[in-house]
Amino acid sequence: MTIEIAGADGVAGGEEILADDALAFVEELHHRFGERRRQLLAARRSRRERIARGEERLDFLAETADVRSADWRVPPPPPALVDRRVEITGPAAPAKMAINALNSGARVWLADLEDACSPTWANIVGSIRNLRDAARGTLAFTSPEGKAYALRDDLRRPTVVTRPRGWHLPEKHVLVDGERASASLVDFGLHVFHTARLLVDRGDGPFYYLPKLESHLEARLWNDVFSFAEERMSLPPGTIRATVLIETIPAAFEMDEILWALREHASGLNAGRWDYLFSIIKVFRDAGPEFVVPDRASVAMTAPFMRAYTELLVQTCHRRGAVAMGGMAAFVPNRADPEATAVAFEKVRADKAREAGDGFDGSWVAHPDLVPVCREVFDGVLGDRPNQLDRLRPEVEVSAAELLDVASTGGAVTEVGLRTNLSVAVAYLAVWLSGNGAVALHSLMEDAATAEISRSQVWQHLRHEVVLADTGRTITPELVREVLDEEGAALRADVPPDRFAAYYEPAARLVAELCLADEYVDFLTLPAYELLE
Repeated sequence: MTIEIAGADGVAGGEEILADDALAFVEELHHRFGERRRQLLAARRSRRERIARGEERLDFLAETADVRSADWRVPPPPPALVDRRVEITGPAAPAKMAINALNSGARVWLADLEDACSPTWANIVGSIRNLRDAARGTLAFTSPEGKAYALRDDLRRPTVVTRPRGWHLPEKHVLVDGERASASLVDFGLHVFHTARLLVDRGDGPFYYLPKLESHLEARLWNDVFSFAEERMSLPPGTIRATVLIETIPAAFEMDEILWALREHASGLNAGRWDYLFSIIKVFRDAGPEFVVPDRASVAMTAPFMRAYTELLVQTCHRRGAVAMGGMAAFVPNRADPEATAVAFEKVRADKAREAGDGFDGSWVAHPDLVPVCREVFDGVLGDRPNQLDRLRPEVEVSAAELLDVASTGGAVTEVGLRTNLSVAVAYLAVWLSGNGAVALHSLMEDAATAEISRSQVWQHLRHEVVLADTGRTITPELVREVLDEEGAALRADVPPDRFAAYYEPAARLVAELCLADEYVDFLTLPAYELLE
């Protein structure tokens, strides 16, 4: 074999998960698909450069107009994915969190190896092990204090839909031909190898969420990976099904094409709202003041460009027979503050009511206590129906200009927002560096998308020398350093000194580098990954 495990290979469960036959399968995936992946990532960069130079403006593709105009549908959803009215999201490691998700009462669990997972080698291997044991029905955990966690038998467990890491991410602990492996192919390869037969025998998969796609060609690569895996593992074609997160602005213009590219493997699309906002900032970061995004807190789902995106997603999905999944309710209930929790529940209920009313077939929550809230809203709209695929939304007409209408958002850029961005970016990244990718901050369960939006907004506002609406100060490198120092000092007061030195100080240094760099870094998780063990 030309595949090798580099460095931290002595993790719990590694001997089983990293068995020779599993690694041989991962190696074959890389030899067959690695070069296409590299070419597609290069195409991403080239397209972004053309946009920056004004040589290309995002629009619906002329060369695929026949795909958009033709009358075709994806295959009907498998029984396990017909009803997806409530999906809970969260990392697949540690085992305690996986068990809590599986005991939540949700219809689907998005088992996350991507934005809610800090990709330490222990977390990646542990996630695959936990998902294998979940497929076996044997997943269990006992805490150091002696508290036992086990899967409940008195309720329907959620269907597991696993999210591997995006095409852009490497896995430094796996080398193929001496080079870092694709994290996507490592995650998918190990997961499908260890769970496919178990899941097929139960009628529960294997199913996947595909993150960060920027074109239908990237979806086609996944389709070919799935077809190869089915052939190699003697699975009927179309056994593997995928839901694509529409969480980049280029992908919003290719929803039909993405479903078409996946063909028999397509299941649905999801409105990945926070990464979508991050993508808009990233793609148009230097495109002029009309693309300057105001404080994140003021960008609601009712903003015209966000509304256009979600309505187009529902219409596209239902026209093609695919499920349309809504966005994240990230609120974390505070049982010590019932009044604040009640107010937050009402906001979540209103958000889910808007989605259900728009035709979404289900939505995401980040905490088990929100499962009943989301279910109640969708029950009220769906009744006994499993979904609302029959709502075709023929009245919806969305233009390219409407998808790009950031200028109509309203809101302002403030020093309060600047402080929040820098504080949240440092606080999230510090916990991520400690090995935890799902972080509760200010009563919200945050993942990497939050930190990406936060540092990207600072970079964009700094590049455009934005004047802060509440203080009249201009955002300059000096102001960013000043605020970062002040917010860092505030965080220091709440964190043990050794932990602050180990994680918060390197996080603050990296956030400063990213915000103040002349050249924008596409993903903060790339340089941050180099700081992980």
